[in-house]
Amino acid sequence: MTTTLATDSRAHTATPVLPTADAHLTLRPLPTGDARITGGFWALRQERNGRDAIRGGYALLEAAGNFRNLRIAAGLEEGDATGPIFMDSDVTKWLEAVAWEYGRAPSEDLLDLQREVTALYAQAQADDGYLDSVQQIRGKGERYTDLKWSHEMYCAGHLYQAAVAQHRATGDTGLLDIAVKNADHLVRTFGDGPGKKTDVDGHPVVEMGLVELYRETGNRDYLDLAHWFVDARGHGIIERAGGEPTYFSDRVPSRQATTVEGHAVRAVYLAAGAVDVAIETGDTELLAASEGQFADMLATKAFITGGLGARWDWEAFGDPYELPTDRGYAETCAAIGGIQWAWRLLLATGKPEYADAIERLLYNAFLAGVSLAGTEYFYVNPLQQRDHAHQDENRSPAHGRRGWFDCACCPPNIMRTFASLDGYLATATDGGLQLHQYATASLGRVDVETGYPHDGHVRVTVTEDGPLALGLRIPAWSDTTTVTGPDGTDSPAPGTLHVIDREWTAGETVELVFDTTPHRYVADTRIDAARGQVAIERGPLVYAVEQADQQGFTVDDLTVDADATITEDRQDGLLDGIVTLRVPGRAPAEHVQAAWPYRRLDGPGGADHALDATSVDDAAGSAGPATGLQAVTATAVPYYAWANRGAAPMRVWLPLAR
Repeated sequence: MTTTLATDSRAHTATPVLPTADAHLTLRPLPTGDARITGGFWALRQERNGRDAIRGGYALLEAAGNFRNLRIAAGLEEGDATGPIFMDSDVTKWLEAVAWEYGRAPSEDLLDLQREVTALYAQAQADDGYLDSVQQIRGKGERYTDLKWSHEMYCAGHLYQAAVAQHRATGDTGLLDIAVKNADHLVRTFGDGPGKKTDVDGHPVVEMGLVELYRETGNRDYLDLAHWFVDARGHGIIERAGGEPTYFSDRVPSRQATTVEGHAVRAVYLAAGAVDVAIETGDTELLAASEGQFADMLATKAFITGGLGARWDWEAFGDPYELPTDRGYAETCAAIGGIQWAWRLLLATGKPEYADAIERLLYNAFLAGVSLAGTEYFYVNPLQQRDHAHQDENRSPAHGRRGWFDCACCPPNIMRTFASLDGYLATATDGGLQLHQYATASLGRVDVETGYPHDGHVRVTVTEDGPLALGLRIPAWSDTTTVTGPDGTDSPAPGTLHVIDREWTAGETVELVFDTTPHRYVADTRIDAARGQVAIERGPLVYAVEQADQQGFTVDDLTVDADATITEDRQDGLLDGIVTLRVPGRAPAEHVQAAWPYRRLDGPGGADHALDATSVDDAAGSAGPATGLQAVTATAVPYYAWANRGAAPMRVWLPLAR
């Protein structure tokens, strides 16, 4: 095997999705290296991710047994496999993070890690290309006998994504050679044709991996196999193998489905792969179906944070509007898959609502899954944690953020997302550049400076002379936006792409001012868990009330006023620098536990206790005699920052005072 390694120190920042020249697109990603975050909010998180999380990930994978499994499969050690069947996927997600991090901040120690682990993969791979260390050890020669659970092609898909990242960011072909050998094995084994298996993997991701491998190598067989896997869903393959079809997104064919269902991560990974296939093949029917599924997901199955997956049971989407607060699952990996799906839909259609969805997912559903330090994680991201919450199983947020998990899919997934984030900021068209996510960055022919998301001011400086159609996403949450450029000031509508098409001189600027006024939101009445409550947003950020910031009352007892003024405080020394919100409300001076927590609405005193139990005697300026309530001011912080001071009570949805 011939391996080429990059030896220069130039940055090759990420382009995780790089469609072919013939792909059916409205927008194109910026070329590898043309997008680079240079400062501000996301640069700090990338720095910590690279310095501490990715480099520390090597030791964590060693301690968890992932590397040992590969050594056993390679014949370098003896023993039984450790951990879940999909252990290899944690390694390849981490390898992808290493590659993008090298592209972002080249360093020889990252290349050393890459070389070492890539060589281990090469030694573990079977002669015919098969590679899955746990199955090689436990299966004793058997392959693909229980695909609904074995994750063999799931591991392959993450291998392909890591190999492509490595090749684009470092110039290394070592992992790419391994991936091609494995993909050729899959092409010989699965799909239509004499002697081939007509099975699908229980956990999608191989579809995305195969398409990206096709883009990198030009081998059409990989795209055709991905297309076959997408279209094979929904025809009873998994059900005939004893699997529950809803859980595996196998109940309805991909091009006929009208919503997402079942295991949330599996569902959104499959959907992202389907869009990849549609982009490369011109399959308009498949693309239209995916757009409909995404729209229904946002309308009926997404938390206000953008979090996806309502049920701990089977890590699944629930029924429409089934969005519990304290038992909401909202797995971090599902948020990442949602971002990947929305990005592909944005490329395909150019519609700004997909960039809006990415923003909500990034700042709330994804970012909540990792500590500010970048090295402790949440697997599950509920919108409420109760006082005295019990620390039950490994994933429970009541434990606080954790350095690793028995099922460690989320930490390396977070690592690769941070390291590749540069590639999700902007796109290009012939003669045009579109800014979708606002960060201090260098993006093609412009530089961006901003204090986003805490500050709604953005300055865009054009760095080259010449014509350019500069597109600027106007977030749907900004009621009033001013855009001031060389030709004057505009006030574009929310939820649009504002385009300034002109001849530019290097150094000319555009100033954007977004309206970050805090607003209260209510849920659809069919979302039972949030009925009679409000959530607060400021700019792109969902806010939460966390016990660490409150004095004299417990978060669980808080009710808030429907229309009292919310005030802002800039807190540069708190949680890496945030804007806190002061929210007027009511709470008892002391919580008294009743013998029975339900009261009659009718009857003596019933209405006072039931409907007006949170009222304050305004005339007296103190709590009414029956309630013992007091006026309080609650402090709210961005939801993503909660639990960085311990696992204390928290809630996003706040009951209204009556």
